[in-house]
Amino acid sequence: MINFNVPPYVETAADYIQECVKNQKICGDGAYTKKCNAWFEERTGAGKVLLTTSCTHATELAALLCDIKPGDEVIMPSYTFVSTADAFVLRGAVPVFVDIRPDTMNIDENKIEAAITEKTKAIVPVHYAGVACEMDKIMEIAKKYNLYVIEDAAQGVMSSYKGKALGTFGNFGAFSFHETKNYSMGEGGALLIRDEKDIENAEIIREKGTNRSKFFRGQIDKYTWVNYGSSYLPSDMNAAYLYAQLEKADEIYEDRMNSWNLYYERLSKLKEMGKLELPTVPEGCVHNAHMFYVKLKDIEERTAFISFLKQNEIMSVFHYIPLHSAPAGQKFGRFHGVDEYTTKESERLARLPLYYGLKAEQVNYICDKIYEFFGVK
Repeated sequence: MINFNVPPYVETAADYIQECVKNQKICGDGAYTKKCNAWFEERTGAGKVLLTTSCTHATELAALLCDIKPGDEVIMPSYTFVSTADAFVLRGAVPVFVDIRPDTMNIDENKIEAAITEKTKAIVPVHYAGVACEMDKIMEIAKKYNLYVIEDAAQGVMSSYKGKALGTFGNFGAFSFHETKNYSMGEGGALLIRDEKDIENAEIIREKGTNRSKFFRGQIDKYTWVNYGSSYLPSDMNAAYLYAQLEKADEIYEDRMNSWNLYYERLSKLKEMGKLELPTVPEGCVHNAHMFYVKLKDIEERTAFISFLKQNEIMSVFHYIPLHSAPAGQKFGRFHGVDEYTTKESERLARLPLYYGLKAEQVNYICDKIYEFFGVK
C-alpha cells in the first residue's frame, strides 16, 4: 500500500529529544523552541515567530491579539479546515464565507470587498496547497477599510508571493507543523508577528497572561499575571523533533518538489485530453509542494477514482467539506454572495500521495494506474 502521507522524520531528531531529556528541560520555550523560532525569523523575515501547540492555537492567539469580540465579522473562505473559523467563533465572532477561485482554490479576492460591513474586523486568507492568495489586492482592501489580516498559512511553510514569505504580509500569520505538513512536530504550529508593537502582548498571552518571557530575559526581577492568556507553549521535545527537519529543510523541499513535478509531467497528457485538471500556480507564487491534487469531472467520478486507486493499493483522499454547509457553519456563520465554485470544485478534488521520501517509481506507478482508470495508454 502506498500511504497517502508519511510524517517527515530525520534521524538526528532522536538525539535532540534525548538531549532535552538529559538536560531535564522538556517544557516549553527551551533551547530547541528558541532555535526553531530563530530559524523561522531568519527564513521568513517575520518580526517575531513564536512556536505554539498547534496552528489552531496560533490562530486563536492572533484572534486575541486583534481583540476580536462578540458580534465582530471575519471574512474567510468556506473551503478551509474548521480551525480557521473556530478561532474566531470562540471569541463570539461571525465567520463570513465568500466564494473561492476555481484555479487555486483560494479565496476570491474580488469577492471580499462586497462582504465588508460596519462589523467587519478582519480578513483571513487561506493559502491552499501552499499557493499564495492575491495578497496585494487583499492588503489593499484591508488598508482601505482598516481591517486586520490574519494569514492562515498552515500549508504555506517555505512558500512565497512575489518574493516574500507567506505569513508575513498580514498583521499575523499562522503555520502548522501537524504530522500531515511538510515539516512536522506531531502537533504544533507557529505565530508570525509582523509589527514590533504586538510582540510583547503576544508573549504575555502565550505565557498564560504573565510577563514571564521578560523575566527570563532579565528585563524584570519577577514576573506576574498582567493580562488574560493561556498556555500555547509546545514541549521542547516536540521542537527538537521539528528542528532536526529544519536543518534539512531545503533537502525536504527539493524531495517533495521532485515528486510534485513528476506528477505534473506524467499527468499533463490527461490534462491536455480533458480527462482531469491539474493544480494552477499563478505568476509570482512559489509553492512548497505541500500537496498534489487532481480534479475529476464530478463527485461520482471522484468517488470511483478514489475507489479504483484503493483497489490498487494507493491511498487517495478528498479534502474539506465546505464550512458553510456544515451544521456549525450554518449555526455560527453565513455565506455572502453566490456559492459558484466552493461546493462544485470541492466535490471534484482528489489528493494524491505526497511526502518526504516518496520514491519516483511509486509516483510512476500511481500515474500508470490513473491512466488505466481513464482507459488511456
